[in-house]
Amino acid sequence: MDFQYTILIPGLMFLSFVYNILWGRTQAPKIAGLIGTTSILIAAILSYYTAYQYFFNVGLVNGTFQAIIPFKMEWLRFNDLLFIDMGVLLDPISIMMLVVVTTISSMVHIYSFGYMHGDDGFPRFYAFLSLFSFSMLGLVIATNIFQMYVFWELVGVSSFLLIGYYYQKPSAVSAAKKAFIVTRFADFGFLVGILLISYITGTFDFGLLNDPNGAAMTQGAGAGFLGLSVMTWALILMFIGGAGKSAMFPLHIWLPDAMEGPTPVSALIHAATMVVAGVYLVARMFPLFHIAAPDAQQVVLAVGGFTSLFAAVIAITQIDIKRVLAFSTLSQLGYMMAALGASGYGAEEGIGYTASMWHLFTHAMFKALLFLGAGSIIHAVHSNNMTDMGGLRKYMPITHLTFLIGTLAIAGIPPFAGFFSKDEILVALHQSSHLWYWVEVVTAGLTAFYMFRLYFNVFWGENRHYHHAPHESGLAMTFPLMFLAFMAIVSGGFFMFDFGQFISANLVPYDIHIHWDVAGFSIAVAVVGISVATVLYMKPSAIPAKLANAFGPLYKATYNKFYFDEIYLFVTHKIVFGLIARPSAWFDRHVVDGLMNALAWITNLASNSIKGVQSGQLQHYAMSFVTGSVALVLFLLYFMTR
Repeated sequence: MDFQYTILIPGLMFLSFVYNILWGRTQAPKIAGLIGTTSILIAAILSYYTAYQYFFNVGLVNGTFQAIIPFKMEWLRFNDLLFIDMGVLLDPISIMMLVVVTTISSMVHIYSFGYMHGDDGFPRFYAFLSLFSFSMLGLVIATNIFQMYVFWELVGVSSFLLIGYYYQKPSAVSAAKKAFIVTRFADFGFLVGILLISYITGTFDFGLLNDPNGAAMTQGAGAGFLGLSVMTWALILMFIGGAGKSAMFPLHIWLPDAMEGPTPVSALIHAATMVVAGVYLVARMFPLFHIAAPDAQQVVLAVGGFTSLFAAVIAITQIDIKRVLAFSTLSQLGYMMAALGASGYGAEEGIGYTASMWHLFTHAMFKALLFLGAGSIIHAVHSNNMTDMGGLRKYMPITHLTFLIGTLAIAGIPPFAGFFSKDEILVALHQSSHLWYWVEVVTAGLTAFYMFRLYFNVFWGENRHYHHAPHESGLAMTFPLMFLAFMAIVSGGFFMFDFGQFISANLVPYDIHIHWDVAGFSIAVAVVGISVATVLYMKPSAIPAKLANAFGPLYKATYNKFYFDEIYLFVTHKIVFGLIARPSAWFDRHVVDGLMNALAWITNLASNSIKGVQSGQLQHYAMSFVTGSVALVLFLLYFMTR
């Protein structure tokens, strides 16, 4: 099967970006939207066709999925072994990501026709959407780690442009800068990790790096720094880059503020695609993590597990509908990272890897659904705060039903998609790490609670007296909701591939099935969370306020996100600026500049003293010549007469 056409998948989005950014404003606004939407729909069709051909016809050889490289060209060559290619890598996770990115981006493009209608920057918005889609598609099909890094940075640029789309708002500009700066610090770690790995192994190529029996698995395994090998440090540094992009603790602070962008941007970037780039990075490099640097894999497990619980606790107290969903995203990304950290251990070794990739797929569908549903709600009531909402099920039946489906899916209630993938994650943790298993069980209960708290506050709760009666969104916005709701139902039980069987012959494949001993308990925990939310929020009640007062400082700390923004500001302003930057500026201004000024003063003084020598007057030169000649003659006579 010739897959060379797959280069068109990102190529179409690049052409769409170029056209809309150069000529979009010269056309009717809808033309830009039509070009962008048509391009991503064609890319989605090509992605679906590729997935069908790969998974059902040519990808599986002797019971194992093969990696296929239909297109590759050399870009930079350093020596015979170390070079950088630009190409297309097709394997189970890259094809799955092609489907995810094009599907979600297609729905966002269609949805934006309604949500962004009448916006002055309509062509610019669609140009940025196309640039982001191109960057993310280039990232997931990368054949080597440096190609991934190039598109990784393009994704960062795209997110900066989309988060700061409303550049007239200071809060949006600040959020864009915050996201860009935090992820740049993380990406520095990623770059250093890449350079270390290329130095150790002499290659950037994923095929050579991830070969379970290849030389890369044993190189850099000797003693390194603080008892960890060089390879371990390299992968930890790379994980720092992934943690920044996926907003893992403690680099999570940018994601909630990124909700300042338009809601379709929140759905595209911060629910389904950009933020899973870190998870995809660890999955892409998983054989190296698991075989060559298991200590680095344990770091992935610990960071992912803690982030999932930490974010879920914060989500309980937030009142901004988009921020609740943002912290929910952090928590679900923590689930995926924890599953990768647990993979390769326990009775069913490949289960954690497959569970993580499966949850990435299902989460993309129901989280994009929830964000777009939130956009429909905000579009109707012109507010992000749940305190301004209530009783909306009567006004917005389609949004209500689809949002409920997304809420049930993320809560892990069967037969919705989230139940199946979350069950596999819990099984992987149960088999490998009981501590993190119980952490994720508690997180599952909290997830069900805060999501139904959100659902009841918005659609039930107190019936508000709205200035203008809310109404259901138009078809451009409700069609993506209905499509994603359908996917949130079927993307669990109907999309089950054992991704774990392709990553390493050392991982034992397993038969995907429901582990009722774990699933039954997780369902019970979710039901408890839903029940508590129902009692507290389905009808107006004074109990939530009493509980908030009872918990006092803890509630306040949770509401203020445990003051991490304040801590970072203190470190930045008081320590970095106050104790490092200002003394450095004083030293530069008074010592360095003072030394340079002193040298300039001395030079000027000397030049003023001798400038008469070059006066340009002939008599001065003649006098100097005669005087010098006489002095030279006298000097010679003196030495000759001695």
